[in-house]
Order: sequence, then structure tokens, then C-alpha cells
Amino acid sequence: MKPVKLGLLGLGTVGSGTANVLKRNSDEITRRAGRGIEIVAAAGKNLDSHQCRDVTGMRLTEDAFSVVNDPQVEVVVELIGGTTLARELVLAAIDQGKHVVTANKALIALHGNEIFTRAQEKGVIVAFEAAVAGGIPIIKAIREGLAGNRINWVAGIINGTGNFILTEMRDKGRDFQDVLAEAQRLGYAEADPTFDVEGIDAAHKLTILASIAFGIPLQFDRVHTEGITGITREDVAYANELGYRIKHLGIARRTEQGIELRVHPTFIPERRLIANVDGVMNAVLVSADAVGPTLYYGAGAGSEPTGSAVVADIVDVVRAMTTDPENRVPHLAFQADTLADTTILPMEDVKTSFYLRLRVLDRPGVMADITRILASLDISIEAILQKEQDDDTTEADVILLTHEVREGNMIQAIREIEALETVKTPVIRIRLENLK
Repeated sequence: MKPVKLGLLGLGTVGSGTANVLKRNSDEITRRAGRGIEIVAAAGKNLDSHQCRDVTGMRLTEDAFSVVNDPQVEVVVELIGGTTLARELVLAAIDQGKHVVTANKALIALHGNEIFTRAQEKGVIVAFEAAVAGGIPIIKAIREGLAGNRINWVAGIINGTGNFILTEMRDKGRDFQDVLAEAQRLGYAEADPTFDVEGIDAAHKLTILASIAFGIPLQFDRVHTEGITGITREDVAYANELGYRIKHLGIARRTEQGIELRVHPTFIPERRLIANVDGVMNAVLVSADAVGPTLYYGAGAGSEPTGSAVVADIVDVVRAMTTDPENRVPHLAFQADTLADTTILPMEDVKTSFYLRLRVLDRPGVMADITRILASLDISIEAILQKEQDDDTTEADVILLTHEVREGNMIQAIREIEALETVKTPVIRIRLENLK
């Protein structure tokens, strides 16, 4: 059979990695796909600075639309990022009946419902394995490998930059800003790190994971998102002392009341495998009714790790190109006409345990006032730790671990505790998950 001809949009880190993997492993890929795969056209901004090792046979251009409109191109691989131009290019490719592979998590999270509907109408495939957790095949695992299961919850470390920062803070006792600056020097964090450290990148990925896990439409705007900028080395040290690690988790959980969608710093027992995923690595823990818990670990970013996932999608597309569209694996795991508009729980109704850190006056009666407030809102305490200050002040740090409580009750309790004149600073609150 004739080789399948690709159009590559983007010659940056992931685009170059994809091209290099395709070239280096072409024989193995052909054996797996059943046909050869060739990049016939590629678009990029700085054509002289690309890192493709071999561009033989590629038409290089700065005009991405000329690649989409090239009559030779059968599959468009979108690796330029962003959501404006990328959306236009992807929809243009679909309208021409061309299959699409993308690594663009923001595009899928924000515009996936529109894109998949259009693709369904045109009978083409949109593959997006590389959009979540880089080289880890988590989309395929949930969509296909766990297709016989009812997914209970998904919890993931799905941003390597944030994980690197929290790891360095724990291992070396460093401050957040100090480690962030190093992450930027090493290229792990952008000059503007907002998407990484404020949880937006992780929320894009969680949106996708939740959709394929539970068969719901993509709903990025319903994800509760908190970053790690407020985490201090004191909190990291107290977590270690109490037998926990702090990780920036994306959590999607099915409950009787609805589905939880949340990204936030989280205490995890240090004995959990996912608590020991360090540096820039990613991991996703999935709990399902038949198989139980399964953990997926690996490189969440990088040129060839992400390129590996892109190439895997290309192979899947090539395998399915002769398949009747009605018999292909659905984009979001469930048949398009069966996606359920399940309620997304407001964050106030989510139930978790909490770590609380309070700076209080070190005098009798303070703890009695605090425990009275907690008890009035049905919040029970699992553990208390009091730390005297080293500078002979009359203040002390009080650390509380609570049992599971409704978030709205905790918000009210913190409001009342902070109103006490004996509480000297805002209460630090970090959610706690046992991930059983």
C-alpha cells in the first residue's frame, strides 16, 4: 500500500521530536501500522532553528494553512499550541476530510466538544494522546484498556514543573520563589509560569481525563483550580513530620451527588506510590471497579517522550483509516450520543480531609475556642501538633489534621477561627487525600 502522507504543523520541541521518532523508527512503525508514514510538508516559524535531524522529502514553509490545504496531506499533525490559530487549522483540516493528531491540551479542553462534533459529522478521527501526561499512554489506557470498568476516580500529578518545585522544596528546604527561578533557568518553567504554578495546565488535562473516564462533555470552566504559589517550606516540613508529602494533584471523582473536578495542592500519605513521584515526572492513579487501582508513570513532557505519544496516535489513525467510522473507538471513549450531562459538584459540597496551620497566641483557652468552632460545624480532629517558636515570642504554630468534612463547613470554620483575636495570621489550609 502507498505510504500515508502527513502534514506537520509546528517544528518546535514536540514537532521536532515527532519527526525524529518517525524517521528513526520508520521500519518498526511501518510494521505496526501496516503502511509507511511520511511527512510531506511541515510548517514552522523559525525554519532555520528546527531540531529535525532529517528533513529529506519535506516541504518546509511558514504558512500552516498551505500544509492543511496540500492535496497530498491525508493526516494533519497539530503541534503549534494555543487555541486560536490551532482551532482554525484543525477545523479546516476536518472540513477537508483529513484526520487530525494533536498534542494541544488547551485546544481539546476548551474547544474539544465542537471539534469532536465536527469530526463525527465528517467521519474523521481526532487523536490527542499526547495532550495529557506527555509520553504516558493514559488516554489509551482509560479509553481502551479499562473499557470494561466503571471508573471511580482519577488522581494525577500531571504538571512536571509544579512537581519539580515541590520536590526541591521538600528535599532541600528551599522557598518556592527560589526553586521557581531555578526551574526557569533549567527550562522546566516558562518566563511566565502562571499556567504551570497556578494549576491551569493541570486543569486542562484533568478536563480531558474526566471526560473519557466518566463519559461527560468537556467542561474546563467547571474545574476548581488552585496553584502552589502559597505553599511554604514550613508546610512542606510539617507534612514530612506527619508522614505526608505535598503534591499538586488533579482529581476527578464520581460520587452519588455528582462529579468532583478539582486541581489543588494535596497532602498524600508518604507510603502511597504516587507520593514518591518526584522531579519533573508525571503519574496518574486510576481507581476502577473491576481492576482496582492502577498507576501510570513516566515523562510528562519533553521532545521525544511527547513525540512518542504523537506517533502512537498517528499509527492508530493509519490503522483505522480503512475502518467504518461507526466502528472506531469514540473520541471521548463513550459513543457520542450517550455522553451524560452528569452534575459537576460545586466545590463547597466536596468532602475531603484537611491540614490546617494556625499561628496563635501561646496562652490557655486558645485551643478550646478553636475546637469549639470546629465541633459546631461537625469537623472532627484526627491529630494536633503544636510547635513553639524559636525566637521567644508568645506565639506558636498549631497544626491540625481533620477527618473528612464538607468544604463549605471548613470555609465557614476558617472564617470564624480567623476572627478570633488570639489567631494572628490567616489560616493555611491544604486538602488531604488518602487515595485508598
